[in-house]
Amino acid sequence: MTQSSARPVHCPHPQFPVHDHCLHIGGVPVTELARRIGQTPFYAYDSALIDQRIQTLRDRLPAALRLNYAVKANPMPELVAHLAPRVDGFDVASAGELNTALASGKSAADISFTGPGKGLDELQAALTAGAIINLESGTELQRVAELGQKLGIRPRVTLRVNPDFELKSSGMRMGGGAKPFGIDAERIPAALKETRQQGLDFLGFHIFSGSQNLRAEAIVEAQNATFALARRLAEHAPTPVRLLNIGGGLGIPYFPGDQPLDLGPIADNLHRLCDDAHTALPEAGIVLELGRYLVGEAGIYVCRVLDRKLSRGQVFLVTDGGLHHHLAASGNFGQVIRKNYPVVIGNRMDSEHRETASVVGRLCTPLDLLADRMDLPRAEPGDLVVILHSGAYGLSASPIAFLGHPLPPEVLLGAADQAVR
Repeated sequence: MTQSSARPVHCPHPQFPVHDHCLHIGGVPVTELARRIGQTPFYAYDSALIDQRIQTLRDRLPAALRLNYAVKANPMPELVAHLAPRVDGFDVASAGELNTALASGKSAADISFTGPGKGLDELQAALTAGAIINLESGTELQRVAELGQKLGIRPRVTLRVNPDFELKSSGMRMGGGAKPFGIDAERIPAALKETRQQGLDFLGFHIFSGSQNLRAEAIVEAQNATFALARRLAEHAPTPVRLLNIGGGLGIPYFPGDQPLDLGPIADNLHRLCDDAHTALPEAGIVLELGRYLVGEAGIYVCRVLDRKLSRGQVFLVTDGGLHHHLAASGNFGQVIRKNYPVVIGNRMDSEHRETASVVGRLCTPLDLLADRMDLPRAEPGDLVVILHSGAYGLSASPIAFLGHPLPPEVLLGAADQAVR
């Protein structure tokens, strides 16, 4: 195969090489991948890119820091199984995710169950398996205690804290102010007393203030506040803190103008904080819980152009994909002002014939917009539209039953393995 000698100007993701006009993922041209799968749309994830991201974190962060994966970011079973030996633990938010995590081979002792509305059946399943329960309220604390007595199990628990601060400039703010998540920090001392009275096996705290942040200084500030809060709350704990989950918050660049997160200041600060924790919380294992940052940039969503339409001067590329598969790319998953994900025509990467076009799906709603007036190579029916940065909060975060179209396959690519679901 002849390889192009230079990177094309219009490829926004240098981790995916381009040869002979075509985007490659996992060493496979996207056109060949579509042929092998036999259909579009589909999702594809490059396990090598995930491994590289994990290795970068291992190289730069404190050796004592535990790295957990938040399964909600991408619960594809094969991807979770790939991550199982590479991360220190999983965080799950449903019985389904718990089953996926357990099926991966990860020990239940390294799985924590979070979420503000856990059902009794879910709590029982988690307790029976031996997972850690992140308690979100006084009511949940009481339910877990009663279930533990019924099952003859001493539940292993942490208290999820709603801190009195937030992660500034985060995509989603999970702490500070009135929140459905966790127990307000000022109520934690009373909850700790109840934990002791109920005979629960208290491990520590889960303090998660926000997600998807690209400002290192904001993350450093929030992590400093998290450690300070944990030290204050530890004074009320019935036993020494053995586990401190400081959440994540590390973001990835999606939109024009976004700059990749500078990991350096965060790593330097975590080295200092872990050294301080060795003295202030000597028995505590410190957990950094990441989802999107591990898998988001390693995935793509591929759909095929079905029709090319010109409506009153505007070009529309109508595809066989849509928001039912990729709600986030449509702008309907938390965006206040809609912005375009990075989108390319996967088989025309270095074409000089360009135009302004909008990419839409096949659904009967104006919300089904995957790219709005983007500068793209001129595309025709049969060409492949590729949405980059689609490894997190893609298929599982989308309204897959809307209008009854079939599910797209998901493919995990790697040097030594390939899995399709």
